[in-house]
Amino acid sequence: MLSNVAENSTETNDAPAREQIQQIPIADLHPFEGHPFRVVDDEAMTRTVESISQFGVISPLLARPDPDGGYEIISGHRRCHAAELVGLQTLPVIVREMDDDEAIIAMVDAVRP
Repeated sequence: MLSNVAENSTETNDAPAREQIQQIPIADLHPFEGHPFRVVDDEAMTRTVESISQFGVISPLLARPDPDGGYEIISGHRRCHAAELVGLQTLPVIVREMDDDEAIIAMVDAVRP
């Protein structure tokens, strides 16, 4: 009985484990429609730009395929903007199929401390 539980939990956790980080052109990325968080050029953005200039983008963005083309950013709007300011052409992105509800939950979860 215990082995069935382990097997089932492995199956459910396999999908995110198979996801890979892809280098996506910044031109193919666009913000989540109705994104509630503002991306501003403030002191925090200046620090993000400096960090990306020095180390690159360490944490990949999370995006979903857009049926109209490109990818919709779920998490990483500030990193994307900072990377544009630095002049990067591509960004590391985890592309995940999500419906609107899943995308909103992922977006909100990403900003929790």
